[in-house]
Amino acid sequence: MWILTLINTAEVLRRIEELIEDMIRSISQGHSPVLSSTNRGLWGNISFTEGVGLEMKENASLSETRFNSTTSRIKFALTLKTLAVCYKLIQTNTFCTKRDLYYNDPAAYSNQGTLDKIVDDVSCMLKVPRNSLHVLATSKGCIAGNLSYIEVDGRFIDCTSAKSGILIPAHVEDIQMITSEAKFILVVEKDATFQKLLDEKITAKLHPCILVTGKGYPDVHTRLMVKRLWDSLHIPILGLMDADPHGLDILCVYKFGSKAMSHDSPNLTVPAIKWLGVLPSDVKRLRVPEEVLLPLEKSDLNKAKDMLNRPYWQSVPLWMKEMQIILETGKKAEIQCLTAVAEDFLTDVYLPSKIKCGGWI
Repeated sequence: MWILTLINTAEVLRRIEELIEDMIRSISQGHSPVLSSTNRGLWGNISFTEGVGLEMKENASLSETRFNSTTSRIKFALTLKTLAVCYKLIQTNTFCTKRDLYYNDPAAYSNQGTLDKIVDDVSCMLKVPRNSLHVLATSKGCIAGNLSYIEVDGRFIDCTSAKSGILIPAHVEDIQMITSEAKFILVVEKDATFQKLLDEKITAKLHPCILVTGKGYPDVHTRLMVKRLWDSLHIPILGLMDADPHGLDILCVYKFGSKAMSHDSPNLTVPAIKWLGVLPSDVKRLRVPEEVLLPLEKSDLNKAKDMLNRPYWQSVPLWMKEMQIILETGKKAEIQCLTAVAEDFLTDVYLPSKIKCGGWI
């Protein structure tokens, strides 16, 4: 089991130096240099632990990037280039975003996705969290509600007054003085629903609470923030997702982690998160009109098949039953389908009653 923790800069620099020294040693002995990192794309390299989620195995198989291979030579060069940039950032105690790093030399990386993968590979190779490389992703998630904290630059952030949410900071690990009287945290799948809840003043209608959205699949900063709030506040965390395989997959990322970031799961996952809605069984129970439901598409079926084969699925039998309802009916429901029952049904009836009665699984 891997456990990555933020380590001091001297240690990260030492690991980069050792990596380069090994390459120089290999060249001096007449061998072509090789960069090795754990293969993050294989489920066979991933184990599941109930209290943590998906984790990279200690004896996981490696993926090699060889200088003497025509298929990997470019990736080899780009990995060294990225390592050099990270080394300089750490030495000078400066940070940059992955976006900035890409636009420093877009012709070399060809696209943003190539750079993103290389940065994650380097993190895995050195066995350090990505933020320890001083390369940050651009935050996309937002937060609002009964919460205040102090940013790394000393700014006081009051989320209570945020009418449309506050962008989750890039330095989540360094925020201080987290203060809240919230009774629960509601993680919302979609930004549109997040904004609707704020517009309808859901934080005043319910108990004091915190709203978070990753705007679809969450970025690392959003996951770090949810984890940080759980560690600091120890209040219930509830998920509001679409009643479809992709919505449930997003919830699973918060709860169990992802295959690609399994090497950093202990810092990212919140196993305590519960599924509040929209449950497929709720859709049936509330008799949501058929005409607002959508037929499952091929991508939905493929996602459901993939999820049913994942190592954690047996640990959430109630979620499994809800997935079976989706597959049996062949229908999926978005959060906004509840407006077909009544325009204000989501905020005035559904959420208050579910939270009051503990209607989560």
